Amino acid sequence: MTPAATTVERINQKVLFVEQTRKRALLAELFDDASFKRVIVFTRTKRGADRVAKSLEQVGVDAAAIHGDKSQGQRERALAEFKAGRVRALVATDIAARGIDIDAVSHVVQFELPNVPEAYVHRIGRTARAGADGSAVAFCADDERPLLKDIEKVTRQRIPSFDRRNDKQLGAATAVMPEVGKPDREDTRGQRGPQPHRGQRQQKPNRNHSTAKPGHRHEGAPARSNSGGGERPAQAKPAGGQGFKGPRRGRSGGGGGGRREGVWSNH
Repeated sequence: MTPAATTVERINQKVLFVEQTRKRALLAELFDDASFKRVIVFTRTKRGADRVAKSLEQVGVDAAAIHGDKSQGQRERALAEFKAGRVRALVATDIAARGIDIDAVSHVVQFELPNVPEAYVHRIGRTARAGADGSAVAFCADDERPLLKDIEKVTRQRIPSFDRRNDKQLGAATAVMPEVGKPDREDTRGQRGPQPHRGQRQQKPNRNHSTAKPGHRHEGAPARSNSGGGERPAQAKPAGGQGFKGPRRGRSGGGGGGRREGVWSNH
C-alpha cells in the first residue's frame, strides 16, 4: 500500500544544513534568485512568522505573515496580495496554512522543520499544483537533525542535503543584517543618565533607622510624651532618681526568673 505521507514526485526537494543564527541571511540569499517568484515560508511559531516577514522586508522583499493571531480580514488581505503578486513571500504557520489553495507557488521554504513529520508533506504540497513543477527547500540546524530523521523515516526517502555551515559568505551577511524585534521608536534611555541595576536599587530609608533624611522626625527628635499615646524612650528616667519603679521581678515568690507583673505607668 502507498504510505499516507507520500511526497509529490514533481517536487524538487533539498535540505540545507545551516546554523540557527544564519538562517535569515540564507533566506535572503535564496530570494536573490529571480526564480523565487511566489514563495511560502513556513515557521513553527506565530512570533517566528512575524520576525521572518519583517526580516524579509528589511532586505527589500515584499512579505506578509499569516497566523492564528491575525484576524480573518488580515489573513484574507494577505492571501489576496500574495495571489495578485504584490507580495512575493507569504510567511505562515502550519495552522494558518491549512486550506490554502494557491496555484503557481514556485517554492516552499521551511525556515524551521515541523515537530510533526507529516506536516512536512503538507507544507511542500503547497507547490507543484495543477500539473506544475515546484521546489521545496528546508533549513536544518544542528538541533533539528532528529526532526529531519523522523521526516525521512515517514516519507521513506533520503532528501538530498547540502552543508552551508561555517559559510564565510553567510557569516559576513549575518554580521551586517539589521536586528529584528527591536522597538521602532528611538531609545532615549541613555539620555536620562545612568540608572541603577534592578538588583542594585537604593533602598528607601526606614523611619526606624539612622539612614533617614536630615530633618526627618525620627532623627534626633525629642522623646515623645506619654500623654500623646506614644512609646516611652527606652533609657528615660525620672528626674532626681525618684519616682515609680514599677513591680520587681520575683515578688510573687518565683525568684529572679519570674515575669513582670502589672503595667508601667506614671500614675
